[in-house]
Amino acid sequence: MKLEFSLKQNLNAIKEKLTSTDIVFLELKRGINSCLIFVRDLVDKEMLGELVLRPLEHAKKDISANQLNDLFLSPEKKEIYSVSDVIEEVLLGNAVLICNNMNFGFSFGLIKFEKRAITEPPTSAVIKGPREGFVESLPVNISMMRRRIKSSQLQIENFTVGKYSKTTLAVCYVKGIADNNLVKKVKKKINEIDIDAVLDSSYISKFIGEHKTSIYKQVGNTEKPDILTAKIMEGRVAIFVDGSPIALTVPYLLIEDFQSPSDYYNSSYSSTLARAIRLISVFISILLPAFFVTAELFHLQLIPLSFLLTIVNSIKGIPLSPSFEMFFTLLIFEILNEASVRMPKYVGMVVSIVGGLVLGETAVTAGIISAPTLMIVALSGICLYTVPELEQTFSLIRFIFLIIGGSIGGYGLIIALVGMLIYTVSFESFCTPIFAPFSPLITKDLKDGLYKGFLIEQTNRPYSIKTKNRVRLNIKKRKEK
Repeated sequence: MKLEFSLKQNLNAIKEKLTSTDIVFLELKRGINSCLIFVRDLVDKEMLGELVLRPLEHAKKDISANQLNDLFLSPEKKEIYSVSDVIEEVLLGNAVLICNNMNFGFSFGLIKFEKRAITEPPTSAVIKGPREGFVESLPVNISMMRRRIKSSQLQIENFTVGKYSKTTLAVCYVKGIADNNLVKKVKKKINEIDIDAVLDSSYISKFIGEHKTSIYKQVGNTEKPDILTAKIMEGRVAIFVDGSPIALTVPYLLIEDFQSPSDYYNSSYSSTLARAIRLISVFISILLPAFFVTAELFHLQLIPLSFLLTIVNSIKGIPLSPSFEMFFTLLIFEILNEASVRMPKYVGMVVSIVGGLVLGETAVTAGIISAPTLMIVALSGICLYTVPELEQTFSLIRFIFLIIGGSIGGYGLIIALVGMLIYTVSFESFCTPIFAPFSPLITKDLKDGLYKGFLIEQTNRPYSIKTKNRVRLNIKKRKEK
């Protein structure tokens, strides 16, 4: 329905739709006959008075539309011509002015609401490097990106998703670097989303992923602007969601989660060592419980004799089988993990102490579980959190390997490991193998794989990701005189 010239008729149509008590209809009789419509708690009332109400005081009743438009000082203003547009602008948090004898209105971008201060994200703490992280405000997050990429080639395109939430999404990429087909594919997937409400960026990651039942995640994520900037400059496309501090990136490579923000601010040698430790830790966390149970049940010859004697002495009187004992201990570990995460911080510390020390020591003393099993579960749990982004995925794989190893034995464990590797190397996200640059082997990208090369060596963007501009570093050799 289009706006009419009658103010009363327009207000009646708008009030039929906007019935909530926090919607303000401020009718102005002084000067031009008009009405301001806004949500009480979403508009900056001080700016509204300075930029809109004060100029209206000087407006004459016979003022033209162009003259009225010139009176307003708000930098964010636009004309709207339908009742649905008025409702949409008001619910977004803008202030809308409709006047008598005018069949259009003015929308002013004067949104103001409480937001969290910019702090260091808890998921990406660093010793060196920038400490600021994204917040729940989309404009603030965009501003942090603009501050880092001062180029006209940085493109921000907004979308609205959610039948009721009307959540604003922003697709961010660098024109001339990001592949056009990738950008089009991301936009297409976003336009196909049909849901009542989008409350977090994790909703979007589920929709744009190409494999709905995969155990691996298919979309990267980060809370740090410096990391996101680096990923965009490699040719990725970023997605911001209003109300979420976590930005998404595509395409996603598995190696990303083995790379820490500190790797790029420390020396290459220490970063390479840290990445090797993370890789070894992941294999220990996944395979050690299953290997230990398999050796106990099927392959005792794999255990050194001195350690075997220790195990035999420790399992005397244990009522549980080795496989069920390990499964039970891992289950207790996962329960303690969930409890410590869900409970308030001051209670979570107590849960950690009681669960880790009292419960574990008591269980061993009571003869319910053996000390080697408790030690292996603790080591596996610690190693698992060296790559926190993949903790949930690897925790699930650890249980699968444990069940297979305890049921079939070493041969079943080897088959399961080979099957997982085949599944991993054949997995693709946005036409990009997530196991790159190792499968397919891209030797030029190994400089930033498990080996952290020197910055001066990384003259090209990763060949694992399609891009329109491959060169990112030009080294000019000085001519010797």
